[in-house]
Amino acid sequence: MLELETYIERLGQRARAAARELARASTAAKNAALLAMADAIESSQATLLVENENDLAAGRLAGLDAALLDRLTLTAPRIAAMADGLRQIAALPDPVGAVDDLRTRPTGIRVGRMRVPLGVVGIIYESRPNVTADAAGLCLKSGNACILRGGSEALHSNLAIAACIGSGLEAAGLPAAAVQVLERTDRAAVGLLAGLAEYVDIIVPRGGKGLIEAVMRDARVPVLKHLDGVCHVYIDDGADPDMARRIVLNAKTHRYGVCNAMETLLVAAGEAALLPQIAADLREKGVELRGCERARALVPDMLPAGEDDWYAEYLAPILAVRVVDGLDAAIEHIARYGSAHTDAIVTRDVARADRFLREVDSSSVMVNASTRFADGFEYGLGAEIGISTDKLHARGPVGLEGLTSQKWVVLGNGEVRV
Repeated sequence: MLELETYIERLGQRARAAARELARASTAAKNAALLAMADAIESSQATLLVENENDLAAGRLAGLDAALLDRLTLTAPRIAAMADGLRQIAALPDPVGAVDDLRTRPTGIRVGRMRVPLGVVGIIYESRPNVTADAAGLCLKSGNACILRGGSEALHSNLAIAACIGSGLEAAGLPAAAVQVLERTDRAAVGLLAGLAEYVDIIVPRGGKGLIEAVMRDARVPVLKHLDGVCHVYIDDGADPDMARRIVLNAKTHRYGVCNAMETLLVAAGEAALLPQIAADLREKGVELRGCERARALVPDMLPAGEDDWYAEYLAPILAVRVVDGLDAAIEHIARYGSAHTDAIVTRDVARADRFLREVDSSSVMVNASTRFADGFEYGLGAEIGISTDKLHARGPVGLEGLTSQKWVVLGNGEVRV
């Protein structure tokens, strides 16, 4: 344990030193590194696929379920998306150093707030190797050093991506310790990193509820997190039936093992006649339906839903279905069972859409769109460090601004207080 503690502490020391260098790095240098990383990822596609297959083979042998294997898998399009994400980050405005709301006070001083990096960001994540590139890119552009601890099931993939990142940093003359990926798979490393208050400024856990709860338990620094993605789609009275079917199918079946997939479908009683066709659409995709009594009256082969199903984040081809009396009941259901992640309404009524937007207290609230859009790439952030359901500092998909803070700056010309 002492050896592991020493290893983690040294990572922290190097990250703190690198963070000081990054805070003064030019936008041009950071962008050059990002573009070089993207090029390296594309040119290393064959290597990345080989290393990823090593992880997949070990995962199959270990009995990982289909959802975890899907999150672990790299494909040519996913590798291209990683590179594209880095290029999008390079194209975004650099938030560091921007001064907002500069005002002249009666005393003559000018007061504003300057965006500054957080410092050292620790990121703990499972399964998805693309997080390695996304996190590195966002932290670099926002002037932060990062320490990345991926899941042991993705070690080969993560280290291969880290090599591409390292070559990009070197090409731009930036410190190698700006992005460090843990090579140790010891579970104790998670708690040690979360407790490294002397060197780490914020921890971002990305993974299952168990991981996030463990990080929150051990953390001695702020944690940016969401625990569950219990996302809802509500079909309102008078909704366009074709639009409703299209959104429901995409929100549930586009990808199962992601936090912005729909887990509960709510249907207004006046539109419940749509359920048999929606159920047929979902059955074609192999989705198991668990419904309330009113839903099962229309689709008898649905399994009965229990109380736990309304709280469930399945991350699998399973969907809970409930018929509700209308908008008020839908909002009440989401308030009781939701996780404040992403919720959507399908409606033609502008006033009810506005009520849904104002009254559903989630980090992303949508009108006539699939919950799958709750994503940093889709929001134009280039990529995301994670999705926060907290209400302080950052909320929803967290991009560059979410990785900065603000400090007050005062510009004077010899003024003194009297």
